[in-house]
Amino acid sequence: MVYEIQRLPTQLYLISPGEVDGAFPDRLARALDAGPVAAFQFRVKDVDEHNAARLAEPLQRICADREVAFIVNDSISLAKRLGADGVHLGQDDGDPRDARERLGRNAQIGVTCHDSRHFAMEAGEAGADYVAFGAFFPTQTKAVKHHAEPDILTWWQTFFELPCVAIGGITPENCAGLAVAGADFVAASGAVWNGDEAAAVRAFAEALGLQS
Repeated sequence: MVYEIQRLPTQLYLISPGEVDGAFPDRLARALDAGPVAAFQFRVKDVDEHNAARLAEPLQRICADREVAFIVNDSISLAKRLGADGVHLGQDDGDPRDARERLGRNAQIGVTCHDSRHFAMEAGEAGADYVAFGAFFPTQTKAVKHHAEPDILTWWQTFFELPCVAIGGITPENCAGLAVAGADFVAASGAVWNGDEAAAVRAFAEALGLQS
């Protein structure tokens, strides 16, 4: 008899916009209260660590109050300073082994792998907790140098147990196909923050078949 492992429903992974001051904490709370969100990634650029920590702290509290993982983009040192739940590393942002040593065994460490099966296998061997593939669709959030096809999610899901995240231009309208292909998480930024964040989170929940 062959037993098929039942995958859990694909979860929503929010990524912050570039500007997170002003009214953004209220927007984040509204988004997280609108439907199920597994994680929130704090991603700001061209800000020194002191100011980044100042911006991050209220957002981290909002996530903690709702049991949403708070992940810091790029900076192992900022993640350690904040006591964040984890860090997400680009290919040039550090080694997962170093992140594990500095952040501890319980930290969630993710690695951007673009469209590369090799990068993903390397990340897994280095002790990452998840790998991220993309971009799957055009996006205005950041410059896209790599385009991934959904079959990389299927390949990963077939051979590896480590969770994978799909990223890049993902909307409520196109996320279902990535979920079927094998994404454990779909990451979204502009699709949520460029409009009504609560309505967008509800739309993602409906498209992914999630219950709030």
